[in-house]
Amino acid sequence: MGHQASLIGGLRSLIIQSLHPLAMAGVADFSDYRTRPLRRLQRTSRYVAATTFGTTEQAHEAAELVRRMHKRVRGVDPVTGREYSADDPDTQVWVHSVEMHSFLAAYRVYGGSLTDEEVDRFFAENVCVAELVGTPAEMVPASLAEMREYFASVRPELRMSDPARDAIHFVLHPPLGTRELLPYQLPLRALASGALALVPRDLRQLAGIDRSPALDAAAVATTRPLITALGLPGLREVYATVVGRETTDIGRAALERETVAA
Repeated sequence: MGHQASLIGGLRSLIIQSLHPLAMAGVADFSDYRTRPLRRLQRTSRYVAATTFGTTEQAHEAAELVRRMHKRVRGVDPVTGREYSADDPDTQVWVHSVEMHSFLAAYRVYGGSLTDEEVDRFFAENVCVAELVGTPAEMVPASLAEMREYFASVRPELRMSDPARDAIHFVLHPPLGTRELLPYQLPLRALASGALALVPRDLRQLAGIDRSPALDAAAVATTRPLITALGLPGLREVYATVVGRETTDIGRAALERETVAA
């Protein structure tokens, strides 16, 4: 998740997560993604970095902040009429699973290859991340097979809604009037197109955002050199600006600790 392809994973996860009505209701009612999109991206990036590469203290501090925020995220979903809560374990499993699977999917296409054993270890090691915010470990998919089984079980609950449509449109077509995103419009749209290419076709059809395999191939071909470029010395500063200095500082400190330990 320290690879710059994690940007693609984050965008993919936002698209897919929005299709779960209870998860989307909380975002629609409480998130500031429309007015402060870069700030929201940086908060999420810092949380992922802290719980993946940070010290134990940093991971617990980040999780505690999320748990405090979750306490106020509750209400009634206008799509299903059901009550929602960010503390609901089922919703937490959905958000966590989509996020982890999206990071994996993005890395395998834009980063590098992984063996089946490495993929299973990735999911197993991240169960403890879900536990940090109160999700019962036994509910969290801990292997690729379990992840596939989970997604198949939750698929009937997914649906398109007006809030989901707005969120997906925001990801794929960042508003030109959003000052925070204005300097990054072109690369963000390219990255979003590269993320869309990784969304399962049945979910794209559900969301009304499907396109031809040829366009997917073109998007991947365009995105790959962009992802590579973000890892080069001259453009690392751009990546750091987008995800936030705190995020990259956590990753850098982890590398230093690893070097010292070796």
